[in-house]
Amino acid sequence: MKIIHLSEKDISQSKQVSPCTLAVGFFDGIHRGHQRVILTAKRKAVELGIQSAVMTFDPHPSVVLNHSVKHAKYITPLAEKERILNNAGIDTLFVVHFDKSLASLSPEQFVEKFFVSQNVQHVVAGFDFTFGFKGKGTMKLLPEYARARFTTTTIEQVSEDGEKVSSTRIRDLLAEGDIALVNRLLDRPYRITGEVVTGDRRGRTIGYPTANLSLNSEYYMPKAGVYAVKVIIANQEYKGMANLGFKPTFNDGKVKNLEIHIFDFNQDVYGQEIAVDFYRHIRSEEKFNGVDELISQLKNDEVKSREILASL
Repeated sequence: MKIIHLSEKDISQSKQVSPCTLAVGFFDGIHRGHQRVILTAKRKAVELGIQSAVMTFDPHPSVVLNHSVKHAKYITPLAEKERILNNAGIDTLFVVHFDKSLASLSPEQFVEKFFVSQNVQHVVAGFDFTFGFKGKGTMKLLPEYARARFTTTTIEQVSEDGEKVSSTRIRDLLAEGDIALVNRLLDRPYRITGEVVTGDRRGRTIGYPTANLSLNSEYYMPKAGVYAVKVIIANQEYKGMANLGFKPTFNDGKVKNLEIHIFDFNQDVYGQEIAVDFYRHIRSEEKFNGVDELISQLKNDEVKSREILASL
């Protein structure tokens, strides 16, 4: 997949020469609603015999438009978004830098700079996608701005249990620890990637060695607690359990950690980047009265995690 970075200031210097269909949106999470937009654009590309493309934005508009937001948290940070789209077989990913200059464009200017100049032949977006100054451009108005230079498809709302599938809903579910429903809405396991770093090595002394992940501050983290997980290391998948939280039995409760105990595993993975797929929330994090009580609970957690992962 080719990745093209665009901004309002240098758009004239960067052009996608090959004609393409375009799925456009922020796409945080690339959930089932987003997937319908993206796969529709991909099918249209096959139908027209041209390339498929996705356009996303970075950073989140709230960082630019809302002065109270300094750093956004993402279900899928940009690197994760790139991985998913590459695996989906998308030909080109446009990453548009979102800044005040971009936000000030009229809808007509946005269309000229980011659709027409990139040789877009067909645009696909969700019914609620807006563009241009104060979001005045809508999918209903887009054919007017297109002036027959490209065609459009609008994807209507995708629902689950009578409620819209949305990034906001998924973030709320992550905060509640409802990973099972999150995974249904994403149509894949919720994933966090990071580098394995040296921890306090206490787990080794109690029979539960852990891989400690350096957490990317851009991830929207699930509720603290213990989870049944799968771990991907060098393209190999392993089962395990993870504790996401503050280790209150041993720590002062101020530094958030992600520790993974990988079942039946004894390799040295320090310094490697690994991926952790979350499947079920086992329990909330708690403080124990000593190591023996902690070990007893970890044994119970392992039994539950193995049972859950075996049933998938």
